[in-house]
Amino acid sequence: MPTHLLKTLILLSAIMAGSASADSTVDTLLAAFSQQGAGPFSATAGGEFWQQDHDGHSCSLCHGQDVSKPGKHANTGKLIEPMAPSANPTRLTDQAKVEKWLLRNCRWTLGRECTAQEKGDVLTWLSQQ
Repeated sequence: MPTHLLKTLILLSAIMAGSASADSTVDTLLAAFSQQGAGPFSATAGGEFWQQDHDGHSCSLCHGQDVSKPGKHANTGKLIEPMAPSANPTRLTDQAKVEKWLLRNCRWTLGRECTAQEKGDVLTWLSQQ
């Protein structure tokens, strides 16, 4: 098999494995949020929440409106890799990281923790991007 075909197959396998892992992580979190009484989850509501202004803050302020492209932290200017699993196969694959960043970013954006419904809607939307 030619080297370029082998490299392409390896890359596609890695992307598919990352996607499956992201799906698994999101499914696990959505099930946990459902046990807390949230749901059904809506990608439409998640996308609206992403864009919504919360007293000068929004998810899109740092992560951008197009989550397939890099964002930039509003205060520090630090580059933020794309949030869309389609553009960044490692996104939404580590449950502990997803939980940590939801907690941190909700507190920064909203001044409070997100509800299970809000988290579920946003994860549903992100997982489809």
